[in-house]
Amino acid sequence: MNIIDELEWRDAINQQTDAEGLRELTNEKSISLYCGVDPTGDSMHIGHLIPFIMLKRFQLAGHRPVILIGGATGTIGDPSGRQTERSLQTLEQVQANVDALTGQMKKLFVTEGDNQIRMVNNYDWTHKISIIEFLRDFGKNFSINSMLAKDVVASRLDSGISFTEFTYQILQSVDYLHLFQHEDVQLQIGGSDQWGNITSGLDLIRKKEGSEAKAFGLTIPLMLKADGTKFGKTAGGAIWLDPNKTTPFEFYQFWANTDDRDVVKYLKYFTFLSKEQIDELAEKVQSEPHKREAQKMLAEEMTKFVHGEEMLEQAKRITAALFTGDIQSLTAEEIEQGFKEMPTFEATQEPKNIVDWLVDLGIEPSKRQAREDITKGAISMNGERVSDLEHEVTADQAIGGRFIIIRKGKKNYSLVKMS
Repeated sequence: MNIIDELEWRDAINQQTDAEGLRELTNEKSISLYCGVDPTGDSMHIGHLIPFIMLKRFQLAGHRPVILIGGATGTIGDPSGRQTERSLQTLEQVQANVDALTGQMKKLFVTEGDNQIRMVNNYDWTHKISIIEFLRDFGKNFSINSMLAKDVVASRLDSGISFTEFTYQILQSVDYLHLFQHEDVQLQIGGSDQWGNITSGLDLIRKKEGSEAKAFGLTIPLMLKADGTKFGKTAGGAIWLDPNKTTPFEFYQFWANTDDRDVVKYLKYFTFLSKEQIDELAEKVQSEPHKREAQKMLAEEMTKFVHGEEMLEQAKRITAALFTGDIQSLTAEEIEQGFKEMPTFEATQEPKNIVDWLVDLGIEPSKRQAREDITKGAISMNGERVSDLEHEVTADQAIGGRFIIIRKGKKNYSLVKMS
């Protein structure tokens, strides 16, 4: 299957500058293509993954992807999707973000072989351009009228846009021209909000290299959930690739909780499963939705891809322990991940009667209620039911010397940190 056919089957194409021309080119030979990301933060979130997974698909089809980290454009700020000016970061912060994103990209995408993904930083060629060269060699090729007509700029005219952000599309166009000339890149891909920047780059290439220059642009659709809300956001914020920002367990749970209406779309967009595998899972969504096999497969594939096999197994262990109540099987690190968002209390290591301990912490509102819950068997400590009103809580009962998990009823968990 041609790579363009595969992307179409996966519903992963929004716009193309020359669909037939690109199909012919990818049939004829292996091409180089690129996608970029600006270092506005020290980690990508899952929304950033979509175009780069497309790059990976091109790589698996035998093409040669290039990942561009915007060390230069990141100091300026892409106006797309924003109605206010970005706050400029220091050059030191931008460089720290460049280093962090480069590490993430290498971990996820760079592999050994002739068609391995190459990494470039646009600061390497942009910082050499003087203001005179920028205006004469590049600015002269851009019409203000055309720049104002771009959606990303037009949407900002009422609220205002600085000259700095206005020129972003020129800088990104210079990137495409440089990669076309020096890396044999013939295709740029990006999100749907990058269409204006991509077409500006193509215009610059043709003005510099001639109208017959074979260069193309492709964008992916805007990802929305079935309920119309933005993909990748939760009540707690974005789902990050950095395990220190979003733990592997939280990452796994995000995918495992995918709506039935979205799961097949996500399997197509994000995983490298075959059409036959996805079609089979789609059938199970219809015939056996309660088993949530598609969601489990999605969660496993994505957690393994981003965090590796070991972290996937850890996330599955935490999930299983929470389902069965087998808390004792978890390590202190796994408890820290699995109970991160649950009510948290702090206790001293001083031995104390279970009734007094629960009331002093605030887990129980009164001693009467605590005694009643214990007597009824509604209180479990680290997965084991407590039925003795005289039970004494001691520090050696803490898992890893750090945590005690209290479950009240079937689903109400509390994390107690032993100080």
